[in-house]
Amino acid sequence: MKPQGTLLLSRADVASLLGPADYLGLVENAFAAYAKGTTLSLGLLHVDTPDGEFHIKTGGVTDPRIYCGLKMNGGFFSNQSRFGLPNIQGTIALSDGENGYPLAFMDSIEITINRTGATTAVAAKYLARPDSTVATICGCGNQGKVQLRYLKQVLPIDTVYAWDVQDEVAERYAAEMSQNLGINVTAVGDLGPSVQKSHVCVTCTPSKDYFLKRDAVPRGAFVAAVGADSPGKQEVDPQLLASSSLFVDIIEQCAAVGELHHAILEGLIDHEKVHPELGQVIIGEALGRSDPDEIIVFDATGTGLQDAAGAAAAYERAIERGVGTYFDFFAH
Repeated sequence: MKPQGTLLLSRADVASLLGPADYLGLVENAFAAYAKGTTLSLGLLHVDTPDGEFHIKTGGVTDPRIYCGLKMNGGFFSNQSRFGLPNIQGTIALSDGENGYPLAFMDSIEITINRTGATTAVAAKYLARPDSTVATICGCGNQGKVQLRYLKQVLPIDTVYAWDVQDEVAERYAAEMSQNLGINVTAVGDLGPSVQKSHVCVTCTPSKDYFLKRDAVPRGAFVAAVGADSPGKQEVDPQLLASSSLFVDIIEQCAAVGELHHAILEGLIDHEKVHPELGQVIIGEALGRSDPDEIIVFDATGTGLQDAAGAAAAYERAIERGVGTYFDFFAH
């Protein structure tokens, strides 16, 4: 049956359609499907501009039908101060994988921020110590808020240290998240001692120079390195990756643009010796944490597969609920 047209979905539309439980499920299922070889191939492209960059990511799912998604996000980290715009914004185009019809065109902010938080939570579910109660969040913007909310879904976190290069941002974060989550969130200016007391550490910044040092991470910790998704970004000491158990979302992407990229450049890691991809752990093909004292680093670069899975879920939910506006690109 021919579609009515291309469904246009705003950020508010997407936010109304999917919640944390949806994202946790679709992210885990997408990683598992990739490990089983039942997804479409992935694509990644970066385009640099004088003041920022564009990420173009593609991927596709095959269940319950074939969908292909293409996301283009612009990362311009002075946007809020200069223009009052989001620092990261963009769109996802979702197409029918059987005939190529453009089914939907939607905001990417909601899907990107939630699938990223859900990815960390799914990784923590399999790789962190289940009794983890103390976390440090590095980077107190919107993604830092989402990261903590999703971690709370899978771990008994009750104490949080918030660190940011801008002290006032960390202070506002601590006040807001303490009130919203009903837990103890404290802003800190010195990262090292806070990480030393933590079971989990999440880095979600646009940093170009690493700030999480090897000697700051205690035994048994789980580190989710989320911010490095282009070759110029780096948050984690390469020596930490080399001396820890390193897991990845997608090995080729991490070797090209993630924290692993920097460790390879320094000759510290051969990417052939990296621990398995998260999907392999999820389907039981590989072992996750093997020792309570093991330090585990999860290098997450973000994939077009999770974007496509999120877009497909939003599209199907929108059709069910009658949300969105149709536009016919082929009218003449």
